[in-house]
Amino acid sequence: MGRISISCLFPAAWHFSLSPVVLPRFLLPSFRQLLLLGLLAGVTGVLYLLLLTEKGQYSWLREDRHLHTRLGRVPDMEATDTNNPNLNYGLVVDCGSSGSRVFVYTWPRHNGNLHELLDIKQMRDKHRKPVVMKIKPGISEYASTPDKASDYISPLLSFAAQHIPKNKHQETPLYILCTAGMRVLPESQQEALLEDLRTDIPVNFNFLFSDSHVEVISGKQEGVYAWIGINFVLGRFNHVEDEHEAVVEVQVPGSDQEETLVRKRTAGVLDMGGVSTQIAYEVPKTVSFASPQQEEIAKNLLAEFNLGCDAHRTEHVYRVYVSTFLGFGGNAARQRYEENLISNTQIQNKLLGQHQGEGPDSPLLDPCLPADLQDELGPQDQRVHLRGTGDFERCRLLLQPFLNRTNDTNTSLNGVYQPPIDFPNSQFYGFSEFYYCTEDVLRMGGDYNSTKYTNAAKSYCATQWKTLKERFDRGLYASHADQHRLKYQCFKSAWMYEVLHSGFAFPAPYENLRTALLVYDKEVQWTLGAILYRTRFLPLRDIQQESLKGSHSRWHHSFSFMNNHYLFLACFLVVVLSILLYLLRLRRIHSRSALHVQWLEEGLGSPDLPVPL
Repeated sequence: MGRISISCLFPAAWHFSLSPVVLPRFLLPSFRQLLLLGLLAGVTGVLYLLLLTEKGQYSWLREDRHLHTRLGRVPDMEATDTNNPNLNYGLVVDCGSSGSRVFVYTWPRHNGNLHELLDIKQMRDKHRKPVVMKIKPGISEYASTPDKASDYISPLLSFAAQHIPKNKHQETPLYILCTAGMRVLPESQQEALLEDLRTDIPVNFNFLFSDSHVEVISGKQEGVYAWIGINFVLGRFNHVEDEHEAVVEVQVPGSDQEETLVRKRTAGVLDMGGVSTQIAYEVPKTVSFASPQQEEIAKNLLAEFNLGCDAHRTEHVYRVYVSTFLGFGGNAARQRYEENLISNTQIQNKLLGQHQGEGPDSPLLDPCLPADLQDELGPQDQRVHLRGTGDFERCRLLLQPFLNRTNDTNTSLNGVYQPPIDFPNSQFYGFSEFYYCTEDVLRMGGDYNSTKYTNAAKSYCATQWKTLKERFDRGLYASHADQHRLKYQCFKSAWMYEVLHSGFAFPAPYENLRTALLVYDKEVQWTLGAILYRTRFLPLRDIQQESLKGSHSRWHHSFSFMNNHYLFLACFLVVVLSILLYLLRLRRIHSRSALHVQWLEEGLGSPDLPVPL
């Protein structure tokens, strides 16, 4: 008998040979049983490893999704790939009071999962900078010449058109949204400006633009858009289950049975500018009203909307309270305070025959200015001289009447209705003055702690003005802090504290407020919330287009999936079965050969063996 050769084709072929003399050593019955068990164990092990690999892959995906969720939607800092045919674009022009800005946004095709929103990001140029352009003055300056409105906007749209691929212009939605500057104009002037835009822009630009895409939005809409933008960046609209994320029980508004669901807790927004202060937060539970009048007022402050593309799905239905308080910003509050000081001083001097504040030798003591800081207020004929005493607690008491609070339940600044806040299960972000007051001078931006904040504010107020200026000259404060900030930091610290804790009724030990200038190193504009809300139905278009694909493409996709995961396993099983059958055949041949050798050794001759045909 010659040598027996065994070959097998794997990704690389392998081959070996066995001599008949050697075979008996390796094909003993016990070894054959062990070999068979070993092969079965090997097949089982391979199957287990494949399953483990798949589990590991999905576990990695879950871990990656958890990381993505925990960090929020960190903005993509890479340049936008304008060669990607599946990338969509959108434009929002923010027509503000002092100027107008155009923002360009991008997003990939929707993935078809109705539970998820569009993944919108701000477009970045080849230098990885946001595609934004600003012009001055505000569009309201053209109120007397409305026919120039479109010429005013054209540079912004031309700038955006240069960054968006030309073949995408026709499907790129354009929204022109006007804010505070336009709101103060008479309605006739507003409409004249808007009409010029509606008429001329479609003639000069090929963007997706209709009459409803240009309007003057209310303060409520602007607040809702800001709330949407911040929570979108934080990843709070991603309802993937995550044990690390706080959740809240929501009674979905608009449903007959007041459907209840559990989803991620959204973040509230506090924003204090120079003129106004704003608060916005989700109201997860149905609220009750003390009177029909209060209910009517609440309707103007509560916004109910669905961010999802399917109106029948309720997981993205939100009820948000938004209220803006004009005159309650940091600078406006100081102006009201000073006007009150001037009038009260004049009245008191007349009644008591005093001359307090009329000269630097007899200054009026102001606890809201740093110690020994001298200042002057009012016109020349009503001049009032001040000297700071730096008494933070006294300043707080003097500011409380300017909050205009009432004794009514569920009210805040100016007696305006405010739904109850579940403070133990809530989170807020404070922007603008909430951040400047804590960071520019006190260097405490970030997680807010009322005790540490008041101690730092007391210390600052009580510090001599000369010492504060020396610290400023040595660069111990934030780079953008100026002497105006130093001068009014004591007042604004007290005002911020009173607005937060007395006006909005946040408890002193509240720990879930974070003051910030940026979210994930990015300035979040309300325009992001606007584009997200106004394009919420676009996923339906992508899903419908996807459903038109033929069954062949679906079969091909399925076949590719089988190829990737099971084809190698099937080939491996075929090879293993072939080896087993071949070894069984070798066993039969060896048995006959062994019997023949035995008879030859005993001199009995060869037995009659069947001859295969």
